[in-house]
Amino acid sequence: MPATALYDLDHTLLSCDSDYEWGRFLADSGAVDAETYRSRNAAFYAEYRHGTLDPYAYLEFVLAPLGRIAHAQLMHLRTQFLDAQIRPCLLPGARQLLAAQRRDGFRQIIVTSTNAFIAEPIAQLLDVGTLIAPQPEMRDGRYTGKLLGRACFGADKPLRIAAWAAQTHVDLGETWGYSDSIHDRPLLEFVDHPVAVDPDPALRAHAQRQDWDIISLAEAA
Repeated sequence: MPATALYDLDHTLLSCDSDYEWGRFLADSGAVDAETYRSRNAAFYAEYRHGTLDPYAYLEFVLAPLGRIAHAQLMHLRTQFLDAQIRPCLLPGARQLLAAQRRDGFRQIIVTSTNAFIAEPIAQLLDVGTLIAPQPEMRDGRYTGKLLGRACFGADKPLRIAAWAAQTHVDLGETWGYSDSIHDRPLLEFVDHPVAVDPDPALRAHAQRQDWDIISLAEAA
């Protein structure tokens, strides 16, 4: 039975927060009202950093433009965003970890609070075939701007992983988890082998108390 590696995305496999950067990119592109959107995007990011973020309020904000921007323009903007903002954030150290675990036969899953419109092509760039993320609703071939199902933040992550395993009839086997954030303490407590990756101060302190592995993928770059 293969082991399973569960990876957070932002500031773990990437050197940036892709959701936040997408908001900045939309504001800079003129696709949204720049001043208002930039201000709200920054406010939500501050709430995330301070541990007060309401993930559903944030998803309502971040998904709304998907329903307002013409689909063809939206896809063009995403391609530009990936090239300009995301490719420079792909950590060589993360690629090395993914490649090594792929060679060792690990089942690899990205589990992220970043919505799938943004996270899915990033997972493809990283050659990770399974993504668990908030899913934007689509109707008649275009996005509605609404959330389909649950968020994937904090305590939601183990629930989403367990639901995916049950729906796909997959036995996760021995599990490894990777994250930078104290918000992912539930994910790291869910797995057999928790690994703090370039952790924030709160996660570093907790990992040290729990004698969890602490690694850097940024320094490996």
